[in-house]
Amino acid sequence: MGGQGKTREVKGGAGLSDFPPLFTAAQMRRADSAAIKGLGIPGLVLMERAGMAVAEYLLENYCEDHCFVVIAGKGNNGGDGFVCARHLHQAGAGVRVLAAAPASQYDGDALVNLKILGRLGVKVDHAPAAATLRRALATDCVAVDAIFGTGFAGEPRGKSAEFIRVASEMAERHGIPVVAVDIASGVDASSGEAAACLPADATVTFHTPKVGHFVAPGGYFSGDLILADIGIPAECDAPGDHFLADPGPLAGLMPAKMQFDHKFSAGRVLVAGGSAGLTGAACMASEAALRAGAGVVTAAVPASLNPVFEQNLLEVMTMPLEDGGAGRLPESCLDDLLEAARSFDCAAVGPGMGRSQEAAALARGFLPRAEVPLVIDADALNAIAGRLSLLKSRTAATVLTPHAGELGRLLGVAATEVAARRLAHARVAAKKSGAVVVLKGSGTIITDGRSTFINPTGNPGLATAGAGDVLTGLIAALLAKGMEPLLAAAAGVYLHGAAADLAAEDLEQNNLISSDLIDYLPLAFADLYREE
Repeated sequence: MGGQGKTREVKGGAGLSDFPPLFTAAQMRRADSAAIKGLGIPGLVLMERAGMAVAEYLLENYCEDHCFVVIAGKGNNGGDGFVCARHLHQAGAGVRVLAAAPASQYDGDALVNLKILGRLGVKVDHAPAAATLRRALATDCVAVDAIFGTGFAGEPRGKSAEFIRVASEMAERHGIPVVAVDIASGVDASSGEAAACLPADATVTFHTPKVGHFVAPGGYFSGDLILADIGIPAECDAPGDHFLADPGPLAGLMPAKMQFDHKFSAGRVLVAGGSAGLTGAACMASEAALRAGAGVVTAAVPASLNPVFEQNLLEVMTMPLEDGGAGRLPESCLDDLLEAARSFDCAAVGPGMGRSQEAAALARGFLPRAEVPLVIDADALNAIAGRLSLLKSRTAATVLTPHAGELGRLLGVAATEVAARRLAHARVAAKKSGAVVVLKGSGTIITDGRSTFINPTGNPGLATAGAGDVLTGLIAALLAKGMEPLLAAAAGVYLHGAAADLAAEDLEQNNLISSDLIDYLPLAFADLYREE
C-alpha cells in the first residue's frame, strides 16, 4: 500500500539540530543577552571583537593605502563601525568616519567607542550633508557599511535612508567596494526583506549567519559572507527553527541501496503528466527520479502520446491512460490513476500536464484522495490555485514545488508580493496546505511552516525550462525511499543546485539545459557522500 509507514535505514540519522542554524534578529538578541546578562561578558568586549574582526578582514583583503570610509548609524552597529575605524587607524590606514546622528544621540557602548575615536584624533563628521558623503566616496576608497545591524526592520528613514541612497549610487557609479558590518543595511535579518538597502560585496557577520543573508532579496545584497567568532558561547543559543541545507548532515540522511534490495524495494515512483507539446517535462521528471536512485519509475501519460514516451524513455515504464486522442490526461482516468498509485511509494503530479479544464479537474480529484506521498508541481499547482485547503486532509506526505508566480496563484497574491516577502508567503502556504513548500529561486526556501531550510547551492543556469521538472523527480525519489518530507525536499533541492554548480564548471552556466542536470546528478550525489 504505497509509501505510508514505509521506513528504511539511513546512514547516520542526522536531525535538525545537526544543521547550521540561521538566526533571526530576535534569536541574535537573545544570544547577546544571554552572554551579557546571563554570563557577565561585557557588551563592550563583544563590540570590540566585532569591530576588530571587520578591520582584520579589510586589512587582509584590501590594500592598506586605500582610504576606508566608515558610514556609521547610531546604534550598536555604528559602535562596531567605530571600533573598526579605530583598528584601521592604528594599522596606519586612512580612515574617514561619517555618522548618521549627532554626537548627543549616541549612548551606551557605541558612545564609549565614539569618544575613544575622538581621543585618538580620528575626526567624525556627524549628520553631514549628502554632498559630503558623495565627496568622501568619490575617492579611491572602500566603504564600510555600519548603518543598520540585525535589529533593523521596515524602511530606512531620515539621515540613515539618505546615507544608504547616496552610498548605493556612488558605489555603483565608481565601482567602490562595500563591506557590510553584520548585514547589509536595509536588509531585514529575520526575513531577507529589503525595501531599500546598500548592496555589499562582502559581509562580516558575527556568531552565526542570519536568515536575511540567504533569503532573497536580502541574499542578493550580502556578497561574500564571512563568519566571525566574537566570543558568545554556544550555551547562549536557544534551539533554532531556520537552518542552512548543509552537505555534512544531509549525507548522513541519504538512504543507500542495501544488499537485500531489489528494484521494487528501492523506491517506486509514479510520474503523472505530459500533454501535447509538453512531453519533455514528464520525461525529465521520470529520468531524474531514476538518476536519484529510485528502483522503478513509471510515467502515467495520455495514451495517444505513449509512442513519444516509449521512444524517449528507455529505462522508464509507461502507463498509457485513455485520452480519446486528445493528447492530455482526462478526468475520466481518475479512478484508474488512484488505483495505480496504490502500488507506488510516491507520485509526482503535474510535469507537462497542461492547463486544460479536464487536466485540472483530474488533478483536483486526485491530489486530496491519493494515499501515497506526493510531489506536486507545475500545472497540478495551477489546478489548485486558491484551493490549498484541498490538501489539508491528506495523511501521506505532500511536497509543493512552486516558483513565485505559482505560489502567488496558490495564495491569491501577486508574484511581486511573493518575491518581496518570500519567507512569509512560503510559511503561509505550508500552514494552509499542511504540506512542505519548496519556494524555488535564489536561496530556495524549504519549509513545513514550523522549521525552514535555506539552500545555498545553485546558480543562474537553473533559469532554464525543465529545471523544475528535474527537481520534482529528484524529490519524489527521495520520498519514495522513505525520507521525511522536509528533509527529502531539502536534500533534493541541495543536490539539484549542486548538479547545476558542477555542470557550470564544465559547461558555463549560461549554456546549461535541464538534461545537463540529470547527467550531473551522479556526481552531485558522489560529492555529497564524500561529505559524510
